[in-house]
Amino acid sequence: MPEQSRGRVLITGGARGIGAGLAAAFSAEGAAVGLIGRDGDSLARAAARLGDSVAWRAADISVRADVEAAIDQIAAEFGGLDVLINNAGLARWVRVGTPLAVAEEAWDEVLDTNLKGTFLACLAAIPHLAQPGGRIIIISSVTAFLGGHGGSIAYAASKAGLHGLTYALVRELSPLGITVNAVAPGFIDDTDFNSDFPVSGRADVLAETPMRRFGTVGDVVAAVQYLASPAASFVTGEILHVNGGRAFGR
Repeated sequence: MPEQSRGRVLITGGARGIGAGLAAAFSAEGAAVGLIGRDGDSLARAAARLGDSVAWRAADISVRADVEAAIDQIAAEFGGLDVLINNAGLARWVRVGTPLAVAEEAWDEVLDTNLKGTFLACLAAIPHLAQPGGRIIIISSVTAFLGGHGGSIAYAASKAGLHGLTYALVRELSPLGITVNAVAPGFIDDTDFNSDFPVSGRADVLAETPMRRFGTVGDVVAAVQYLASPAASFVTGEILHVNGGRAFGR
């Protein structure tokens, strides 16, 4: 597959929020877009909005058989893949005072989806990626650097783990001409992901953000599009901050 190609894009968690924004952007560029997520009805609606160039499979990315079958099927339909975007993720409140049994359950759910699921999706997709020219892009979070505002123990750990996964994959995949990068968004305001975030916490986040605004899905989409583009062919192992100056230089 030519180095400039990014015509076959697979997005996990592609039915809503950042994933839906990414799907719409790549579809508008003429890419064949594959969507994977747990909710088949949401995926079907998302695909219907985007048109005939979209394929979807319902799968739990934390379950090896699910994610492997879904990726194999979409890759077979597209004749391979050029870009894998690991966007699927979730958050659960875990604090120091959370009862241990509850904390363990939440920890397992978050780590299984955010870290293990991304690991499984990457390894399942790699045999299908263009070599050279393939792209893996992982959606992380500023919380990996800052630890959140309380209650983010599991989420912060999972997102920090994604950075280690990114670096390790760079070592493995650079000789094949596949780049691996992560995007670490700050607080993204125009999705339902942060719908239960406390009002007081939102004020704190805004005060910590030098640009004095929250991020948008479009901000994240633009960063991902760059990393998927020919302009980023020599960029790998990067954690790209998209947070209005809230964290940088690390």
